[in-house]
Amino acid sequence: MYCLRSKLVASRGALHIQHRLLLSGQIQLSASDRASRAISSHLHKYPNISRKFISTETVNTEKPTVSSKFGRKVVIASSLIIGATTIFAILNHKHAEAENNKQESKKFPSSLKRGGPKNLLVADHLIDEDDSDINKPRLVILGSGWGAISVIKALERDKYHITVVSPQNYFLFTPLLPSVTVGTLETRSILEPIRSLIKGISAHFLEAKATDICINEKLVELSPDSGEPFYLPYDKLVIAVGSLSITYGIEGIEHCHFLKSINDARRIRKKIMDNFEKASLPTTSPEEKKRLLSFIVCGGGVEFAAELYDFLTEDVVRYFPLILRNEVRVSIIQGQDHILNTYDAKISDFAEKKFRRDNINVITNARVQKIEPNHIVYKMKDGEVKEHDYGLVLWSTGIAMNPLTKTISEKLEDQKNTRALITDNRLRLKGVPDSSVYAIGDCSTIENPKLVNQLMQFFVDADEDKNGRLSYNEFQVLAKKISRRYPITKSHLKKADILFASYDKDKSGTIELEELNAMLEDIDKKLTSLPATAQVAHQQGKYLGKKLNQIAAAHNTKIYPPSSDYSTDTNKPEPDVDDLLPPFSYAHFGSLAYVGNAAVADFGTGWTWMGGMSAVYLWRSVYLSEQVSFRTRALLALDWSKRFLFGRDISKF
Repeated sequence: MYCLRSKLVASRGALHIQHRLLLSGQIQLSASDRASRAISSHLHKYPNISRKFISTETVNTEKPTVSSKFGRKVVIASSLIIGATTIFAILNHKHAEAENNKQESKKFPSSLKRGGPKNLLVADHLIDEDDSDINKPRLVILGSGWGAISVIKALERDKYHITVVSPQNYFLFTPLLPSVTVGTLETRSILEPIRSLIKGISAHFLEAKATDICINEKLVELSPDSGEPFYLPYDKLVIAVGSLSITYGIEGIEHCHFLKSINDARRIRKKIMDNFEKASLPTTSPEEKKRLLSFIVCGGGVEFAAELYDFLTEDVVRYFPLILRNEVRVSIIQGQDHILNTYDAKISDFAEKKFRRDNINVITNARVQKIEPNHIVYKMKDGEVKEHDYGLVLWSTGIAMNPLTKTISEKLEDQKNTRALITDNRLRLKGVPDSSVYAIGDCSTIENPKLVNQLMQFFVDADEDKNGRLSYNEFQVLAKKISRRYPITKSHLKKADILFASYDKDKSGTIELEELNAMLEDIDKKLTSLPATAQVAHQQGKYLGKKLNQIAAAHNTKIYPPSSDYSTDTNKPEPDVDDLLPPFSYAHFGSLAYVGNAAVADFGTGWTWMGGMSAVYLWRSVYLSEQVSFRTRALLALDWSKRFLFGRDISKF
């Protein structure tokens, strides 16, 4: 034993003398904590010393380490979280049980009554109604597009008994439909269930198609996919059912594809992949290969053409024989002088040059005459008739009425437009005697005011000193009043000084009646309808939702808004609140378009942006911000990331 201690001490000659004596047993320390502290403070200097010489008593007397304290905190926090989650689950279960018992205890009428012109069942109550809904005015919203969803998001809770009616139970982000056709985005990424959107305002949803409106009885005729038609009563009705693509009576239009719904996008995607699979067969002739891989866009489907070309040249050719790459052709047949003709001329030139570099065939000043099963016939502006073989044709032209809006238009004498329902500048349907029916979005158009018809009224009201002439100050006040009453004229009246100088023909420093008449005639000629875009529908829906809130509040409190220079018919004994509120005013925030690994933006007033990936990121960020839920934002970001990392999905579905 002595020999062992001697060897140990000799091998640890560098140890402090106190530690060596301690290890050899020649000294004793009365306080174990002192030994523990001394050994611990020097142990790190001598890594070769054996840990077995540390006594059990020393280890047991060490203070708790930081890791052990942290572990206890984690255990406590986890216990609290588990306990809180358990309590929440129990309370939630009890609340759900109470709600179920409440619904089961409700006594609904045993049957619906019949009524209306066709003696159909009248759904004057719904199965998920609350008792608080009974005395509320009934607001029915037809449609589930941009306009309808914007109304829903702007409405306040408990103001109306709200029912949304649509044949599809989801909201579709239509500007990104071209990306779905080629697999850049998944279908679920641009869809949001209607029921999740209406939950916040306690609205009801009926999956049915509106087929007719009984204006006098205030009934909407609905036809579900299965079951008999029925009537739904309303106090306020919002028509936001969208539109169809106009076909101009072209022969053979049934051979074309359209891009209005998610099913259209799926059919196009399947057709593209079917054509490539057929072209890959060894039995397919070279002529048939060329036809199958020819894709034509008729009209303004520039974004679809760009997405399609990127898909064909970047993704499809990676999996199919390379020989097919030289056979792929994408063509655009446009009836105007340029593509993107509603954008700034610089943008149109940029897009056309970009497409030519990408070998996309742009055919302008051409009108489609006939569509055969395998080829399309079109006529150039100079009269030359040409043919073009195709494997797929997308028809993307203007808008036309759907069956419901056409039925409504035929009933009302004031509806003279053949493509959309006419509304006033407060979005009220023309021909309806009261303010109970509104129309927004693609299915409607705002009637342009005939300023000349109000010439004398404008002149007399503006001529404050009654001298038969308008001074500059009087003219400036008149211009502001007209632009507030008719916001569509705002862009033509915003520079009063320039207008005054240009129409003061005799340089008298005043505007006479004839000069004012000439100015109003010129403005009438320049007025155009608002474009049928998602931006217009969104702003109309937001405006209408806020206005309906104000109308409900005024009726509940009997406090009406004060009249202003935009108010109409203020002499009624009981004024219509709608007449006292400001009219709809559209603000253009710009237009965006994807043109194939590049994007363009026209912000109006000559400010444009054209570029590569920087513009693409702007395009994506704008559409990302316009999503109606966090879920779709996350899915969009994920899909764009997958496309960057792995390419597009080439499956048929």
